[in-house]
Amino acid sequence: MGLRSLAQAKQKLQRTLSPRINRAVVSRASTDHVPKGHFAVYVGKSNKRFVIPITYLSHPMFQELLHWAEEEFGFDHPMGGLTIPCSEDYFVSLTSMLSSSSS
Repeated sequence: MGLRSLAQAKQKLQRTLSPRINRAVVSRASTDHVPKGHFAVYVGKSNKRFVIPITYLSHPMFQELLHWAEEEFGFDHPMGGLTIPCSEDYFVSLTSMLSSSSS
């Protein structure tokens, strides 16, 4: 899991955000505060926003979600952020598990 997998996850995350989308995310930063060391994702049919720690990027299960998002939406998704194509319930269960395993 170390730094190498974190770097790979970061690269995948960067590839999913086109320059146009990056500008949109930066411009929203003033209204949608994301604490240092975290990032926002949008989940489920209602695109509910979650702010999660960047440490989740190194976990294989979260990397699988990133891969799934890449397959589903490609690199230029009109939502303007990282959208995860799973149910909110699944995402909450996964992040709860990740949170408890990092404690």
